[in-house]
Amino acid sequence: MKIGIMGGTFDPIHMGHLLAAEAARDSHALDEIWFMPSHVPPHKRGAGASGQQRLDMTEAAIQDVQQYEMLDIEMELGGVSYTIDTMKELWNRYPEHDFYFIIGADMVNYLPKWEQIEELAARLTFIGVGRPGFQLHLDDLPDELQDKVLLAEMPLVDISSTAIRKRLAKGQSVRFMIPVAVHEYIVRSGLYGTKP
Repeated sequence: MKIGIMGGTFDPIHMGHLLAAEAARDSHALDEIWFMPSHVPPHKRGAGASGQQRLDMTEAAIQDVQQYEMLDIEMELGGVSYTIDTMKELWNRYPEHDFYFIIGADMVNYLPKWEQIEELAARLTFIGVGRPGFQLHLDDLPDELQDKVLLAEMPLVDISSTAIRKRLAKGQSVRFMIPVAVHEYIVRSGLYGTKP
């Protein structure tokens, strides 16, 4: 099976994440997308929601999509969530699958700086999800990475978890930015300054 991996803090998961996953799935005929909330991302400070709450929100967001699954593997592994560590675990558990790691097009140019990128590039394919009008030049990448990155285009949506947390803290609407089930969970749990 062709499996797309969608990692992230998901604090909270929002429509931009879901649109990116679907663009990658549709563009490259992936069989499933596995969402994996990170335990401690290497590039971000502490999350606003706990690991379990981020798992719960992710599960709520994808519960009705047959091709989407949620894995708690990075929570299980603990520590800082480096992609190479997660992928080694997935390769051990699921040697029969072909993995595609989904990233924002803005992250593609940072691939050479990723931890153990040589091994990652040798064993999986990256899918860079871009937005209309965003120019991505794969020829800027080192030769060994250029043919390991596929592209997928998604609709122009400017949503971030940071902006959603700020809006919620101010009591502003986030309708249509996050799935209804995620919003209900946030309010029920009193996350991001909301009142249950």
